[in-house]
Formats: sequence, C-alpha cells, structure tokens
Amino acid sequence: MMSLTVLLLFLATMLMGLPIAVAMGLSAGVVVWWNDLPLAVIAQRTVNALDSTPLLAVPLFIFAAALFNAGGVTTHLFDLVRLIVGRIRGGLGHVSVLTSLIFSGMSGAALADIGALGGTQIRLMREQGYRDEFAAGITMASATIGPIFPPSIPLIIFASAAEVSAVKLLLAGVIPGLLITVLLMAQIAVMARLQNLPRDPIKTSLARVWRKALVALPALAAPVVLILGLVSGLFGPTEVAAVTVLYALLLGTVVYRELTWAKFVEAARETVRSTASVLFIVGSAALLAWVLTVDQVPTMATEFMLSLSTNPIVLLMIVNVILLFVGMVMESIAAILILAPILTPALLAAGVDPVQLGVVVVLNLMIGLLTPPVGMSLYMVSIVAKMPFHRVVAGAMPFLIALAASLLVVTLVPAVSTWLPNLVVD
Repeated sequence: MMSLTVLLLFLATMLMGLPIAVAMGLSAGVVVWWNDLPLAVIAQRTVNALDSTPLLAVPLFIFAAALFNAGGVTTHLFDLVRLIVGRIRGGLGHVSVLTSLIFSGMSGAALADIGALGGTQIRLMREQGYRDEFAAGITMASATIGPIFPPSIPLIIFASAAEVSAVKLLLAGVIPGLLITVLLMAQIAVMARLQNLPRDPIKTSLARVWRKALVALPALAAPVVLILGLVSGLFGPTEVAAVTVLYALLLGTVVYRELTWAKFVEAARETVRSTASVLFIVGSAALLAWVLTVDQVPTMATEFMLSLSTNPIVLLMIVNVILLFVGMVMESIAAILILAPILTPALLAAGVDPVQLGVVVVLNLMIGLLTPPVGMSLYMVSIVAKMPFHRVVAGAMPFLIALAASLLVVTLVPAVSTWLPNLVVD
C-alpha cells in the first residue's frame, strides 16, 4: 500500500510541475510521516545515499569536463577530427560522432558533450548546407556515447545503486561505446549518399594534419590515460576522476594556456550547480527507493518477472521495453536510482551478468534522452540550436535506428559488455 501511495504522490507532484528531486523527496517524506515511520529515516536514508566513495567521482568528472572545455581542449580535438574526415561526403556528421567519442573519454555525460560541442557543430553544418534537423539529430545521437564510454557518470551511479563493481562497469562501456560510434557512422554514410550531403570545404594536407595532431596529442592522451589507469588497477573510479581533473588543469594552464582564472571560477560554479542537481536527485531517489523496499516491491517484482520467464534474454527484452518507456517520462539518474534496486534481483536470479545489465539500463535511458516528452537532450539542443522543439524531435528520430541496433546487440550478445571487464579485472 505504501508503494502505491508514494508512486501516486510522485506522479501527482510531477504533473504539478515540481522538480523531479522535490517530487521524489516530498512524496516519500509524506508517506514516511503518514505511516508513523521514524522521521529520522528521512535524513538517515538521504545522507547514507550520498556517503559513497564511488559517488565522489561524479563532481570530479563534471569539473574535469568543464575545465577541458574552458581550457580549449575541445576546440583542438574538433579541428583535428575535421581535418581527418571532414572532406568525405557528410563529413561533419562523422566529425560530430568521432569528436563525441574522444570527448566522452573526458566528460562522462551526454549533456556535457552537447554543451561543449553542440554549438560549434550545428553552426558549421548550417553554414555548409546541412538541414537543421540532421545537424540537431546527429549532435544528440553522438552525445549518447558519452554516458556509455568511460568515464560514465550514469554507470557510476548504477554501480552505486546496484552494488556492482564500478571499475567493471566503466570498462564494460568501452566496446558498446565503439559499437555505437561505428553504427552511427555507417548510418551517416548511407544518409550522405541518399541525401547528397555536402563535403567540408576545409583545406587539408598530411603536413597540416600532422601539425594539428601534435597540438592535440596531449588532449588525445586524456582518455588513454584514464582507461589504462582503470585496466592496470592503478586507479579506482574516484582516483581516475581526480587524476582527470589534474590533467585538465595541466592542459589548460601549461600546455594550451587558455584556462584563465575567470574561466576556472566559472567552471567551478558550473560544477557546483550541476553536482547539486545530481546529488539532490540521488538523495531523494534513495529515500523513495527505501519506501519501495520496505513495502517489499523488489521482492514482488522479482517473483513477478520470474513468473513470466526465467530466460535471461526474454527478461532483458522486457526490461528494454520498460526502460524505453520510462526514459520518455523520467530523468535518467532518477530512473537508475529507483529501478536498479527493483530490477537487479530478478535479472541476477535469471543469470544475467550485472555488468551487462548496467550497460543495458544506461543505454536504454540514454536513448530516452532523445525521446519526448522529457528527453533532456531535445530541450538542450533546442536551446543551443535555437530550433522549435518539434523540429528537434524530427531530427532525432532517424538516428534512433543506429541506437536501437546498438541496444539490441548489447542485449543479445553479453560478451559485448562483459568480455573486457572479465579479461582485465579479477
């Protein structure tokens, strides 16, 4: 009964327009009070959720992404990739995907990628004659690589919520991230031929590429250092985040010398704002999840799902349907924190590897960023590109093909997400 009440209150407060963190915390708090549970539980569960070493990586990665952007790193990466692949048909689409892949090794979040790269990408595509819908769509689709390829903030949060190894989950995102990259570029190649997309008029030569590669080499080394640190066991997720921040400071102040004190302060302010939003959601979702747990919702969900099937593939497909719907109406971090404790026991009982489950959950919810009515990437690109919302949605739809194909492969082939972490982590 408590679970039904808290969910109805949550939906009601959401429909009233309250922020999702407030809606979750308020509805859970009311249920705690109404059922005469100790009010100290509200503070206890909220604080306990935030008292997590892996979660320390979240503000550090947010800060690192802001510093990389402020220090001019993204500009050098974009220029290098543009010189290499810009001249092929539909080149700026490929540039968008490859730059997002490289920058994802520094940011860990889709919205950070859009904020850092979206404005430049969309402006250049418009100048070269691309349709606005294509420019908006590929910007959003390529940004989904960020939360899959390490370092991934959503994967870290899933690891904390489901009590899975954060290092394994981060490594599990490497091959799926590359898979999304390949499928998006294959789709762009087909669209370029069918729609006669333009080539980038930029003048390029081997010497020019070589000079720009030397300039961009320190930036290119950032994701390599990060992944090698994880693979070698030298760093855990939190240590990697701290090293990434120091590396961003080094590049911005010593190598590229574009990180001024004013830019540093603004990056710190943006980090505080973003971290406060994320951790507010984490604390509120933990309280709501506790209410559901007390009412034995995870146990009932496990029994119900196992009564439907004990086949892991069938259960994963059911989870896909559930999460694709949830991603349309709920913010991704909140969805992870609420659903991970509910879904994980049933899938583990059916023999699904928790590492594979983490990647499937996060990829589902990242696709949700491109689906109305609550897809945050849609709203952000609408602001960045100054486009009506309905045109942004129309631009996103074609690229759901490549993303859905990636999700299907990750679901049906466990080794895509489990092979690398099982190879390098005991």
